[in-house]
Amino acid sequence: APPVSGKTVSAPAPGKILEVRVKPGDRVMEGSVIAVMESMKMTMEIYAGASGVVKEIRVSPGDFVELGQVIAVIE
Repeated sequence: APPVSGKTVSAPAPGKILEVRVKPGDRVMEGSVIAVMESMKMTMEIYAGASGVVKEIRVSPGDFVELGQVIAVIE
């Protein structure tokens, strides 16, 4: 993956992305829900770790992600 400038939002566990709630250009606050995923039959919300503007989204609903995989970049 290319080097990242900005803060990354990473998958907290391996699983499947169910929905992505933001798009590039959206302004988010720290703690905002970025995406929702399913892991081990549990639904988990993925939160922004910082306030800023969404620079990129690297997943789509239905994607399977690994622990620590970058889901979004916030500047």
